[in-house]
Amino acid sequence: MLFRGQDTRLYLMQEVGRFVVIIGLLLVVAGVILWRFPSLLSWMGKLPGDISVQKGNFSFYFPVVTCIVVSLVVTLLSWLFRR
Repeated sequence: MLFRGQDTRLYLMQEVGRFVVIIGLLLVVAGVILWRFPSLLSWMGKLPGDISVQKGNFSFYFPVVTCIVVSLVVTLLSWLFRR
């Protein structure tokens, strides 16, 4: 016999499991797309505003604008999925 707390816990675990499976499938689809079409995201990391310093045998690279664009896209997607 399931008590109220156990029933809720079981439901939550099923939802978490479903969420993990969906995220896994999305990652597989994204991986296959990037594997088949590697030039699809060739612009990533080469946007104006990304910092790149090379002096002698030292190089430093920080994709500031790329990080901002990725953050905006992820924020927009999470906002859309919550609605």
